[in-house]
Amino acid sequence: MDHVMVVAISIGIALVLGCALGVLAHRSPRVRPMILAVTSTMLTIPSLALFAIFIPLLGLGTPPAVTALVLYALLPIVRNTVVGLGTVDQNVLRAARGMGMGPWRRFARIELPLAWPVVLTGVRVSTQVVVGIAAIAALVNGPGLGNEIFRGLRSLGSPFALNFVLGGTLAIVVVALLFDTVFILLRRLTTARGIR
Repeated sequence: MDHVMVVAISIGIALVLGCALGVLAHRSPRVRPMILAVTSTMLTIPSLALFAIFIPLLGLGTPPAVTALVLYALLPIVRNTVVGLGTVDQNVLRAARGMGMGPWRRFARIELPLAWPVVLTGVRVSTQVVVGIAAIAALVNGPGLGNEIFRGLRSLGSPFALNFVLGGTLAIVVVALLFDTVFILLRRLTTARGIR
C-alpha cells in the first residue's frame, strides 16, 4: 500500500503540473522548447543522484521520494498534452468560436476532451516509469516495495535474501499491472464514444 500511495500521490501532482506545462507549451511556441528540454533533462538524471539531491533540502523519507518521482513523471505527460492539443481539428475550434464559446469554454468542452486519450496515454507511461523508479526511493528512506528488495540485498548469504528480492520485484510488477488496468478502465470511462 505504501508503494501504491507514493506512486498515486506523485502521479496526481505530476498530472496537474504536466498538464499545466503542456497547455502552456501548446499555447506558446516560444517557451515550448524550453519546457520540453527541462522535462527531458529531468528524465536523464540518474535516479539515485536525483533522490540524493533532495536530501539536504527535504530530509529523508517521503518528501524527497515524491519530489523526485514527480520530476520523472513530467516528460510523458507534458509531451502528450502538447501532442494531444495539437491534434485537435482547427475547424472544430473555429466552429465553436463562431457559436460564441469563449477560450476557457472551448478548452474545457472541446480541446481537453478531444486531447484526453493522448494525455491519458502519457499519464499511463509516466505511471509505469514511476512504479519502477519508486523502488529506489528506499535508499532515501522512502516508502514502498524497494525496502523489501534492499532488505534482501543487505542480507545476502542468508537463506531468505533471494525471497525478499524476488518478493519485492514481483510485487512491483503486480502493482504496475494493476495501475495499467486502472488506466485502461479509466480511458473507457472518461473518453467520449465517438473518439474511442
